[in-house]
Amino acid sequence: MKTNLRVRFLGVFFVLLLGAWSANARFSSSKAADSTSFNQFKGSILDSKTRNELVYASISIAGTSISTISNSEGKFAIKVPKDNQNANLIISFLGYKNKIVSIQELKAEKNILYLEPSNTVLEEVVVNSRDAKTVFLGVLNNRLQNYGDDPLAMTGFYRETIKKRRTYVSLSESIVKIQKEPFTDGSQDLIDLFKGRKNTDYTKLDTVNFKLQGGPFSALYIDLVKYPSNIFSEDAFELYDFNLEEVTQINGNQVLVLAFKQKSAYDFPLYYGKLFIDAKSLAVVSASFALNVEDKVKAGRLFTRKKPLGLDVYPSEVRYQINYREQNGKWIYAYSRADLTFKLNWDKRIFNTVYTTTVEMAVTDWKKSDKKEPGSTQKLNSNVIMSDKVSSLSDPDFWGAYNIIEPEKSIETAIRKIQKKALVEGLRE
Repeated sequence: MKTNLRVRFLGVFFVLLLGAWSANARFSSSKAADSTSFNQFKGSILDSKTRNELVYASISIAGTSISTISNSEGKFAIKVPKDNQNANLIISFLGYKNKIVSIQELKAEKNILYLEPSNTVLEEVVVNSRDAKTVFLGVLNNRLQNYGDDPLAMTGFYRETIKKRRTYVSLSESIVKIQKEPFTDGSQDLIDLFKGRKNTDYTKLDTVNFKLQGGPFSALYIDLVKYPSNIFSEDAFELYDFNLEEVTQINGNQVLVLAFKQKSAYDFPLYYGKLFIDAKSLAVVSASFALNVEDKVKAGRLFTRKKPLGLDVYPSEVRYQINYREQNGKWIYAYSRADLTFKLNWDKRIFNTVYTTTVEMAVTDWKKSDKKEPGSTQKLNSNVIMSDKVSSLSDPDFWGAYNIIEPEKSIETAIRKIQKKALVEGLRE
């Protein structure tokens, strides 16, 4: 029986090297943002009944391809060009009704937008007439119909962070240009680094330099529509159990929930999670899944490229999220995220060290493209280490008119500390 699984889609490897490192954070120069070309609006997306935050909700400008996403605290920021001030915002989230808000009614900050849960009505004729295998095969067979065959030129925002326990030791952010190739021609997606910033404080890493290798490709390889074999391989039904679970909705459309987990006969690290599938078109609208890390030794081998002798590295949690956005009857890659927690054990040391890294990328604009590759500044490869490619953290207007994922409170705090430290060091010089 074949088990030739590729973990290439993760795109996340860690390079751990011995050595003393110094932090060289500096402000990079950048021109002030041209704030006359857009208005920015900030706020939170909440459940209208529970008042809980809705994380990774989609916020888009009606009639355009401009969009962003709420962060893990439900907060968002979107920059609206002056030409679109009379348009509406559309907020969508799985299991809820779409909300349409006039941009003219928004304040600059502290907007609170409530979404109403959809009332799920089970349609027995839909659910009972399909088994899990039929649904899964339908997803694969309908990809061309649901996702199209056009190359797309995308603008995206990418962020990666590394924390040692609760302290940020590395933060990299960038605007990226993506050439999203159709799955039908088998071409790899291409990425250009357009603009970026970072801070890495190696003084907090003790004797280990913990680097993340893969950069934005880490996020792209989570796209299971483009790269389904990276997760399931051709032996999906031999390796996984599939099960149709509850039904939910998105803006009144029924969504099937297809759960999967690896069969108990296999001890090689595979995946478990849920695919959220539009019942009519059989398009995947979202997916949430995790790696089985019960065998920490085998799981650890999937991620570590280099490490010193006497050091064991293994993951304690590995989770992924992928969202797609529908426009004009086609679904496109919209957002992906990976959250990974690792433990580092040294020989002859009592205590271990815990690192947590998060990789996320949101598409903030896109258009159809005839180009075979983006024309640009820095074309990246799948082995890129982003923290080696971008300059230091800089002023608050660094991003200009580009949309980004609103930073979480902990990231904002880390940025303020970094900027304060850089200012003090600059004054000393």
